[in-house]
Amino acid sequence: MRVTRMPEGMAFHRHSWTPFAQSGNRRDSYYRLMKPTSSGPAARTLAASLREEREGRKVGLRVLADELGILPQLLSAWEKGHRLPSVEDVSAILALLGIRGEKRDRIRTLARHAREPNWLASSNTDISHALTALLTFESTATKITAWSPLLVPGLLQTPDYIRSIMEASSVAVEEADKRLRIRLKRQGVLTRRDPVALRALIGEWALRETIGSPAVMSDQIDHLLEISQRTNISVRVVPAGLGYHTGLLGPFEIYEFPGTPPITFVEHAHSSAFLHEKTQTLAHQRVVKMLGEQALSEAASRELLQEAAH
Repeated sequence: MRVTRMPEGMAFHRHSWTPFAQSGNRRDSYYRLMKPTSSGPAARTLAASLREEREGRKVGLRVLADELGILPQLLSAWEKGHRLPSVEDVSAILALLGIRGEKRDRIRTLARHAREPNWLASSNTDISHALTALLTFESTATKITAWSPLLVPGLLQTPDYIRSIMEASSVAVEEADKRLRIRLKRQGVLTRRDPVALRALIGEWALRETIGSPAVMSDQIDHLLEISQRTNISVRVVPAGLGYHTGLLGPFEIYEFPGTPPITFVEHAHSSAFLHEKTQTLAHQRVVKMLGEQALSEAASRELLQEAAH
């Protein structure tokens, strides 16, 4: 029988300090005290982060579960977001994986706020977890609605368009290359075997503004024309000159999931918000409805794209 070993250098004290290590039946205790699930953004991100950290250290699920004194099924449920671990459970996992310092504090903060409906990623230290959240939501959503008044939505950007934004934002070359690879990988959800449905509402100014160079914009618009032919992607342009409307307040994306309420993502220059409250979702869905009534049809949008490409 093949046994997965823990990486060298990680100190373990088998079952001597985990939350229910001293109980008469650790496994039963975990199931009795197991927290109910939550579909909020922080809870989903916590689950993805725990799985990501374990797999990144090449630690087997059963090995870690055994060290925690719990059933592998319970650890799997935590990593899939089906159940919520307590802050103490999360601390035990992080200690066993050797995660310390700032990263440990960030993940523990996610655990403390996992039951809250909304999550604000408001500092540079939150960037990695916000990216983990986006990757998780994009890969598990069945439908994404994106409203982008001034830029082409991220899932539809070409490599040169992305790089032009990075250069204008003074992002270091090495970091820009990393972000570019991640962005292109994220776009795979549109072309996989079971692709997500994307409804993209794009402001006309996003097509008129030159990002990078005329050649970069021409290629970007050609890409929009090509990818909008896919049956799972709808691209519609909201024309300029409509006067004030609530869509001008900023871009956002709505992720819809099977069996759980949607999550709305609102991004600003130095912070991001993930909204899960019903009132927040309904407010953004009303904006989408209004934009859909004002937007050009798919056919008319293609005509405008063809005009802008020349």
